[in-house]
Amino acid sequence: MSAASQPAVSDDKRELIRHALATLAYRCAKATRGTPAEFAGYRIAEGARTPGQILAHMGDLLDWALSIAKGEQKWHDSTPLPWQEEQQRFFAGLQALDDYLASGKPLGVGTEKLFQGPIADALTHVGQIAMMRRPSGNAMKGENYFVAEIVKGRVGAEQAAPKREF
Repeated sequence: MSAASQPAVSDDKRELIRHALATLAYRCAKATRGTPAEFAGYRIAEGARTPGQILAHMGDLLDWALSIAKGEQKWHDSTPLPWQEEQQRFFAGLQALDDYLASGKPLGVGTEKLFQGPIADALTHVGQIAMMRRPSGNAMKGENYFVAEIVKGRVGAEQAAPKREF
């Protein structure tokens, strides 16, 4: 179905998806903040993806999500970039998707599908990166995300300071 033939998506649903993207940005910024470049190659077990491979996959998910939003459905597997570049790619992908959603342009798919596929997958993967921090020797503090300052449209690496870590 083309983007033009999709029914209009309510503003509330778009805004919820944009909040989900801001949540993803906040959590990924925390999970990657302060990690050395070597963390990208950490392998928790033989055959498991490294944080660098996971982050590259997350960037691919965001590229795919934008193509889905535009009604195009394009997928590609990227070769991981150096850690800092891959982080920049991830946040640039979030920004591009958020900009498209904020534009009001028609969506090529319902917001539920957009969330259940690429966005939920990326949220799962940011959790994997966070979990790999402790065994790699780069532990991070837990946080009460319910009280975090997550703002729709704030999808870059620069995020508010945590309000309640433990």
